[in-house]
Amino acid sequence: MYTETPAVVMRQIKTVNGRRMIVLFSRKYGKISAGTSISESGKNKSALALRPYTYGRYELSKVKDNFYINGAEVLRSYYRIGEDVDKYLQASYVLEFTDKLLPEGEPAEALFDLLTEFLSMMEERKQAYGTLVLGYLCQAIAWSGSAPDLGVCSGCKDAEVKYFSVKDGGLLCEDCAGKAVQDRRLIFPVTVDIIDVFNYLLESPLKSLHALALREDLEKKVRNILRSYIAYHLGIEELKSESLIV
Repeated sequence: MYTETPAVVMRQIKTVNGRRMIVLFSRKYGKISAGTSISESGKNKSALALRPYTYGRYELSKVKDNFYINGAEVLRSYYRIGEDVDKYLQASYVLEFTDKLLPEGEPAEALFDLLTEFLSMMEERKQAYGTLVLGYLCQAIAWSGSAPDLGVCSGCKDAEVKYFSVKDGGLLCEDCAGKAVQDRRLIFPVTVDIIDVFNYLLESPLKSLHALALREDLEKKVRNILRSYIAYHLGIEELKSESLIV
């Protein structure tokens, strides 16, 4: 079978005899691993389209359950992401997270569109890269069906809440937090500001974050909660790129 699809290069795996396995997040097939013998050092359009972060169009052949890249062309390289170290590290974290989040071979068009929008916005962004990353993470969590409930206390439905429970996937009042039988490291104190930020990031389109920059202390608190939440509910933790940005 021969086909083509737009895709983002997530990473490369070197194999033998100069061959490589390219992990693609394709719009048509979801995450796939495709072998190729196209030279990495070449300057032709196919070689340039095999670099991480690249958004391109890929000509594929499929034999049984295996994909092979026959040709490719760059649609957008996002080269400016690589010109800023902090920007590059933040984007690397998002790619690694997305790679872990995606199952193999299941189309995920909405998440694909979200990722390409994120990369486009990150390339143009001048500051507050972490705010955009938090927005992407929240949107991806919502896409996965694992979004927290941030209305009332998940235990007694009281409207006066003071804590976020990772295990319960929602908020807790003072009494329910005190009675909770769980690892206290999974319970975080929250303010109205933190709850408002979470609600905004979960419910607003990514493009609405174009000019938004969270305060550094607020961003750190939200990121800490998200890190724990993602590890508990999605099983994604200890990402290599994460240690470089926190």
